[in-house]
Amino acid sequence: MAVRARRALISTYDRSGLEDLVRALAALGIDFISTGGTAKAIRQFGVAVTDVAEVTGFPEMLDGRVKTLHPCIHGGLLARRDRPEHLATLQEHQISPIDIVCVNLYPFEQTIAKPGCTFEDAVENIDIGGPAMLRSAAKNHESVYVLSSPSQYPEAITRLNADQGHIDPAFGRRLALEVYRLTSHYDGAIAAYLATQIE
Repeated sequence: MAVRARRALISTYDRSGLEDLVRALAALGIDFISTGGTAKAIRQFGVAVTDVAEVTGFPEMLDGRVKTLHPCIHGGLLARRDRPEHLATLQEHQISPIDIVCVNLYPFEQTIAKPGCTFEDAVENIDIGGPAMLRSAAKNHESVYVLSSPSQYPEAITRLNADQGHIDPAFGRRLALEVYRLTSHYDGAIAAYLATQIE
């Protein structure tokens, strides 16, 4: 069963290419949910967006450490569309599926490369919610496109336009592979840095 993309979650640090992506998705009738600065940017493009806090019923908290770590987000990402019991659970808990995820991560490696970077600065640039969303979406790649880099936006736009907004599982699998490569590298960089901080 081909999934028609209807809802996208966008939360980006690097906003290059974002306007073209948002406008292309909006033209396909896709709705947006987003966080903080990304939501503000989307509104500046003249496109409507729902704040994640409205979806979860909780404000961003702990200096932004907790924003998207919630069943209303991860349930929407992980529910299998081919399993009636999953869809029934979503309906029971009033959770809407999320079909496209566009997330890029806090710049950990760039942060630690800066002269004078403190340990506290480094730790605060360890992204938690971003990798969690990427990994949830990648696990459900047959039904969810997960965009982890602006370099992927043009092909995703082309494919969605060609497929009338439907998800191609084969392309979804390619995107998922890139997620696990990215998060593996990201975690490796964090581990390598922390190893240098142990006396």
